[in-house]
Amino acid sequence: MSPNSTKRMYQLLSSFMAILSITMLALSYYKQPPDYRTEIEKILARDVLRVGTLNNQLSYYIGPNGPTGLDYELALQFANSLGVKLEMQSFYTISGIFSALMHGDIDIIASGLTLTEGRVEHFRSGPEYYFVNQQLVYKKGHWRPRNLTELNKDGARIAVVENSSHAIILQSIQRKYPSLVWDSVKGTDNNELLKQVADGQLDFTIADSVNIALIQRTHPEITVALELTEDEPVAWFMKKKQDDSVYMMMLEFFDQKDQDGELAMMLEKYFGHVNSFDFVDTRAFLRAIDRKLPKWQPLFQKYSAEFDWQLLAAIAYQESHWNPRAVSPTGVRGMMMLTLPTAKSVGVQNRLDPEQSIRGGADYLRKMLNRVPISVSEQERIWFALASYNMGFSHIMDVRRLTKSQKANPDSWTDVKQRLPLLTQPQYYKQTRYGYARGDEAKSYVENIRRYYQSIIGHEQRRALVIQGVEANSVNDLKGIIPETEGAVTTAHTISIKTISDE
Repeated sequence: MSPNSTKRMYQLLSSFMAILSITMLALSYYKQPPDYRTEIEKILARDVLRVGTLNNQLSYYIGPNGPTGLDYELALQFANSLGVKLEMQSFYTISGIFSALMHGDIDIIASGLTLTEGRVEHFRSGPEYYFVNQQLVYKKGHWRPRNLTELNKDGARIAVVENSSHAIILQSIQRKYPSLVWDSVKGTDNNELLKQVADGQLDFTIADSVNIALIQRTHPEITVALELTEDEPVAWFMKKKQDDSVYMMMLEFFDQKDQDGELAMMLEKYFGHVNSFDFVDTRAFLRAIDRKLPKWQPLFQKYSAEFDWQLLAAIAYQESHWNPRAVSPTGVRGMMMLTLPTAKSVGVQNRLDPEQSIRGGADYLRKMLNRVPISVSEQERIWFALASYNMGFSHIMDVRRLTKSQKANPDSWTDVKQRLPLLTQPQYYKQTRYGYARGDEAKSYVENIRRYYQSIIGHEQRRALVIQGVEANSVNDLKGIIPETEGAVTTAHTISIKTISDE
């Protein structure tokens, strides 16, 4: 190459480097223009509402028909009210979910979290939509502390999830009792600690009252030792420094749900069956799931049709404890305890034949469901049908009329079930068309079936995970499944599910 060519190439290279340096310098001073859009405008432009949640048996989990849970259903309806898709991001820890909110990875947190002083200081809360109290639990049959001074007696160990509201409660107690010590556990959830208490690996932990009532259905050894707080409100959370647009839409959404009664119906759906707990009955039921249910499960699946087979199984356990030759003094008999007229109406010739009984019971339940007035919401129709299965449809119509006469909602199972026991009292049943009925038994009948149903679902899910080689501590282990959007909860919008690791 000639000297002139070399010189020219060097000049070109120098010019290119100079232009590149100027460009890089200009880019270093370049700033993105400020985004003046409101938070709700950003969500609408993105066409996705990003909701952070924790997997638990109340807020969000994968059930037999896909994702479910109180906060999941509310979040889905909130996204639909905005006209956007829902993206549920599932986190493993409380610290992880709040960190994601701080960094803008999610728009809101919907996970049944209480309003603690620290959370209210750093985040903005939405409307309160139910209340819980915090309780100390231990394993039934083990030593029980009688007061707060005994929490560490004889080396007893108490553990809570790090950065949880339960840790805050212990910090408050420690100010009065400085010698109190506990373990703050990272990388776990409250249900895992509750399971450790049930297994005898941990002396005590703290959980909210609703979560305890739910987990007792599958871990009946868990028992409440002390109530530590008064009722505390539960709410959703969002970033504190953002504008009011998301908050105002959320406020309007919850206000509408409250006014039209939908919120009360959803709370009834998830909480209505957790008020009472029978340790002996629950233990016997869980043993029966392992010993008896596998024999009859194929028949429940065969005749379930539009019902969950677990629901038919729960009805059969309530009726006969899965005894195909059960007989009562009143003449009802068989797996589904059918009366002779009922059996004839559904074509059952031998009530002691388990297959005929299960088919007949399913057909009769279907008849009752079809008779429930269309004014009753889809998600509550089954409770009215079950009560009709137990005491007859005519008495259900009586109690609906009685409910209406008392200025309550005859289409609300919450309102109707409160008045079922009135059918045993002369001053009330004399006002009805069909007279006396064991309404208190019908109320217990429905609530028992709801508890058995949830217990079977939880048991089946854990067993499936064990078969897959996964440690299954609770329904919380069912994560990361992308569901169909059809079923009990329907929407015209796409749903996506993400599981976020905090590691």
